Amino acid sequence: MDRRRFIAFGIAAAAGTAGLTACQGNGPGATTAGGGSGGGGAKNALTVYCGADTNIQDLWTKTLIPGFEKANQGTKITFQFDLHGQNSDQVLNKIAAATQQKKDPGIDFLESMGDRAGEAGLLADPSGKVANLTGVLPDLQAAAAKNSIPYRGSSVLLAYLPDKVGTPPKSLDELLVWIKKNPGKFAYNSPDTGGAGDSFVQTVLTKYLSAADLKTMTTGYHKDLEGKWDKGFATLAGLNTSMYQKGVYPNGNNGTLELLLQKEIWMCPAWSDQFISGRKSGVVPKEAEALQITDPSFTGGGTYAGVLSASTKQDAAFKLANWLLEPTQQAAIATAIAGYPAIAMDKLPGTVKSEFADADPGNLRPGFNSDMDADMKNLWQQKVPGN
Repeated sequence: MDRRRFIAFGIAAAAGTAGLTACQGNGPGATTAGGGSGGGGAKNALTVYCGADTNIQDLWTKTLIPGFEKANQGTKITFQFDLHGQNSDQVLNKIAAATQQKKDPGIDFLESMGDRAGEAGLLADPSGKVANLTGVLPDLQAAAAKNSIPYRGSSVLLAYLPDKVGTPPKSLDELLVWIKKNPGKFAYNSPDTGGAGDSFVQTVLTKYLSAADLKTMTTGYHKDLEGKWDKGFATLAGLNTSMYQKGVYPNGNNGTLELLLQKEIWMCPAWSDQFISGRKSGVVPKEAEALQITDPSFTGGGTYAGVLSASTKQDAAFKLANWLLEPTQQAAIATAIAGYPAIAMDKLPGTVKSEFADADPGNLRPGFNSDMDADMKNLWQQKVPGN
């Protein structure tokens, strides 16, 4: 769930042929929805790049691509899947080089990385071409990079066992009190191993920040402000003896959920999609519940798609973007991967509304700038465990 750092595309594009060659030699494999090789040269063929986990691969190959091709007879989508986005820097280098050279990049639509590509000026303007953008949630729109298109979201929630917890804490202050009153029954993963623990740490630090400082830390890198995290780090260090086994911090987002499944703990931060889908698969206790806290809430955000400005098939790519934001597809995304819809809940079926009733998907508080977040993780290691 963590964002990768943005690379200097201007330098990468200047490298030109070197970046392009590297990507062609080691980039993601191209497949159609049926798993065969695909070629994107035909007029009615689109190439979609996706750098994500296998659940997103399944969402596209089993649900979205077949649905779009059925609704648009004669259109064929070639799907380039890159597990965990391992080659995303190379792919973006290739796109930057092709854009600079006014060549077809061989990719038309980015399933994710729209925020990074938007910041690099690689996306075509969707204004007037994606009518359903008018229905996207304001928080997702406000956080969008230039010309990027939000199409799903997620956030960190407070997961808990209702038979053990009773009335769960609704705010951060209530949560901090609960942790100390119930030693050993709360855990969060170390922030450098997953976004759920990272969000918990950021949320505690945010408690002591002014609105102006928080906005500055969210939108840019300001190392001189990091001293304002000291009160938050002191609060986190003060929780050590109240953590699971008096200071054990699990490895990864799944680490805390495994403890919840075993009922070793009663409460933990968890990603909304992992929690909701985990209840269905048995990775999370079926009786477990989750809610969004307040003052401040845990962090969250959107996944941003984009149509490449260098693509020669922008009309078809914008049609795909608009189709993704229709209520039917938004409901399918929510059902398949428990992803937050990018549109208002009142446009979706009751089953979707009930699934996200306590998640507050309209409240997606952004996290710290990626460089500040990297510094925060290092400082947490120095100031919190064992102190």
